[in-house]
Formats: sequence, C-alpha cells, structure tokens
Amino acid sequence: MSERNKQTVLDFYETGLNQKDFHAAAKLIGDTYTQHNPRIADGIAGFEEFIATIRQDFPDLKADVKRLFADGDYVIAHVHGIRVPGQAGTAIVDIFRLDEDGRIVEHSDVMQPIPDTAANTNGMF
Repeated sequence: MSERNKQTVLDFYETGLNQKDFHAAAKLIGDTYTQHNPRIADGIAGFEEFIATIRQDFPDLKADVKRLFADGDYVIAHVHGIRVPGQAGTAIVDIFRLDEDGRIVEHSDVMQPIPDTAANTNGMF
C-alpha cells in the first residue's frame, strides 16, 4: 500500500503541478478532498481553481520531489518548488492522506522560501 500511495503522489505532482493537467490529476483525488492550505479551497473545485491559477500566473512552475516517505495511508513529500525558472524557489513539505482506494483525500503543507545565504553549507535538500 505504501509504495502504491507514493506512486499516486508522484503522479499527482507530475500531472497536476508540472503538467498543470487538472483532468489527469483529478483522477487521483478521492470523492472528498480536505485542503489545509489556507489559499486553496476544499474539494475538487478548489483544486481545479488552484491549477487554473498556477497555469495562468506561473506557467513554468515545477515541483521537484526530492524525497517521499510513506506510512500507511499517509505520504510525506520533501519538494523543491520553483515558480519561475532561475529563482531559488521554495522548500516544501507536503502531507497527503489517501483513502483505501489509493486516492488523495487530504492535503496540508509547510513552505519556506530558499534564502540567498545560509549560516551553513548543507542546503535545504
């Protein structure tokens, strides 16, 4: 189940965020979709609006999944999000919950802009 759920989340990033293909990504979302990101509305309609917004405002946005962790019906992703090529981007941790059919039913995230300088040389990924 964990490997299947990880693959679903990877497919979600690729179709939804990288390709901005709402219809392909919507197939990976369950009958209910609870959203904890305060900028995105609940449900499939909220996700559709989000995809339309990034397609218009950030057509070159890319989500580069660096790590995936799965535990039962939860998948956690460590992601490098870049809205505009050439920018440093954002370090993101997304938390997804999937239903028994392997579809995404809940999402929350934390985001941190990648700074120009750091007190160490470890990087954010």
